[in-house]
Amino acid sequence: MNWEKAENYPAGTFKKTLRDEEGAKTILLRLPAGFSMELHSHITTEQTFVLKGAFTYNNTTYHEGSYQIFHAHEDHGPFYSKEGALVLVIWDPYQITE
Repeated sequence: MNWEKAENYPAGTFKKTLRDEEGAKTILLRLPAGFSMELHSHITTEQTFVLKGAFTYNNTTYHEGSYQIFHAHEDHGPFYSKEGALVLVIWDPYQITE
C-alpha cells in the first residue's frame, strides 16, 4: 500500500488506507512537523492511537502509546504537532461506549 496525500488535511499530511468498508475506515495518518488542524467533528466515532511522535490537543500532549476516543458529532481540536507524528485512526459508524 502506498502513502497518498491526505485530502482535507493540512499540506504535508499523508495517509495509508488500511480499511474502507460500509462506513468504517482505518488509516495510518502521517502528520508533518508543524501540523495544525482546527476544531471539527465527524458523523462517526473516531479512535486515535499514537504510534510515533506526539501531538497536542486541549493543552495535553499525547505521546507514543496514547489513545483517544471522540464520539460521533463530538467537537475535537484544535490539534498541533511540533515534530510530527504517525497516528492510527479508526472511524466506525456505530457508537462505542467507554
